[in-house]
Amino acid sequence: MQDRASQEPTERPPGPPDHRTTTTERGSFCLARCSCGWRGPARRARSQARTDAERHHPAE
Repeated sequence: MQDRASQEPTERPPGPPDHRTTTTERGSFCLARCSCGWRGPARRARSQARTDAERHHPAE
């Protein structure tokens, strides 16, 4: 017989959400997005959108 607690899914501990950033293109603009809900401004330069995403990451 198995322990019932080992069969139930474990919940993640409370804390800040993970930050996974991506860039998305909309027409001639590119913007950075994060899994936490943050969105950067629309940029014409992809490199600037990537920089916005890098600056959004919290210090580790």
